[in-house]
Amino acid sequence: MHIGMLAGEASGDILGAGLMHALQLRQADIHFSGIGGARMVACGFHSLYAMERLSVMGFIDPLKRLPELWRIRRAAYQHFLQQKPAVFIGIDSPAFNVGLELKLKKAGIPTIQYVSPSVWAWRQKRIHKIARATDLVLALFPFEVDFYHQHGVPVCFVGHPLADTIPLQPDRQAACQRLGLDPAKKYLALLPGSRSSEIQQLGEIYLAAAQRCCAAMPELMCITPTANAARAQEFQLLYQHCAPDLPLQFFAQATHDVLAACDVALTTSGTATLEAMLLKKPMVIAWRTGALSWQLVKRLVKTPWMGLPNILAGEALVPEFVQDKVTVKHLTDAVLDFLHDPEKCAKLQTKFLELHNTLRCNASERAAAAVLDLYSG
Repeated sequence: MHIGMLAGEASGDILGAGLMHALQLRQADIHFSGIGGARMVACGFHSLYAMERLSVMGFIDPLKRLPELWRIRRAAYQHFLQQKPAVFIGIDSPAFNVGLELKLKKAGIPTIQYVSPSVWAWRQKRIHKIARATDLVLALFPFEVDFYHQHGVPVCFVGHPLADTIPLQPDRQAACQRLGLDPAKKYLALLPGSRSSEIQQLGEIYLAAAQRCCAAMPELMCITPTANAARAQEFQLLYQHCAPDLPLQFFAQATHDVLAACDVALTTSGTATLEAMLLKKPMVIAWRTGALSWQLVKRLVKTPWMGLPNILAGEALVPEFVQDKVTVKHLTDAVLDFLHDPEKCAKLQTKFLELHNTLRCNASERAAAAVLDLYSG
């Protein structure tokens, strides 16, 4: 059995690897091809291109890379026409995947979109294209199901694999030990993003806010995980240029340990906010894009929040700052507020535990069952 898959960024690579493993446990004679990252490749995936070539965000960055992205999508389409898979699974990256799914479905290949595009939050008219392009949407969050049902799109809520793998009660002491950190100290985690454009937009202001936090609390230390070698080099150069005296330690591909070890996280919106929530860490969320992209985004967004914890809770559990509100003062004040208020942090952690339980559903196994049901049906 041949399954086509395409993941465009690190979070999709994690989801893809989990789904591959669950499918392999159910069916031995199965192979995978398309585009994926290191985790998927480690599970036996044949990737046609480096996944990093697809990792772009906003409106302007993809436009700059449009010829290359079109070339990659055409090549992927031709590959799947020639090596016809039993089913194609687009993992997140809807701007790239949904168009490919539409063409493959017209060619008679069953298609699945794993991770709902955020149509409930912005650009809601996309639902009509999704309905034409996909035979099934695998939704990670329970609130997404009603929206798809309202538009007659087949959907299956599977939960989130991270909610399955991250323990309900994280072990801070063990995380500190693995990182070589002193658990008696306080740590601020900096997570400016896994994309180059995110580090360009947020890296310098995160460092400046961290400097002010450390000036207010001299015992505070800063820690940061790096998604890959390229992002590590980029953020390290920024750090050396802008804040060389900041007590900051870098850890390669150790996001969960860094979050488990920290007291507060300063993070961009996206999967990192979900990871921080599942690890029960108070967080301050920042999101910023280019000026032109923002003019487009703000007209299309239909939800009052950007961060997943706030969206899942339906209320502003944690502070988030968007675009012009992303200032050194706002970030510093919000971080220090958590560091100075243990009771507030404890209440937040109780809320996070409730949300964690709603997403803990054996997601990869559920997703694998849904894929095979579609194929056999």
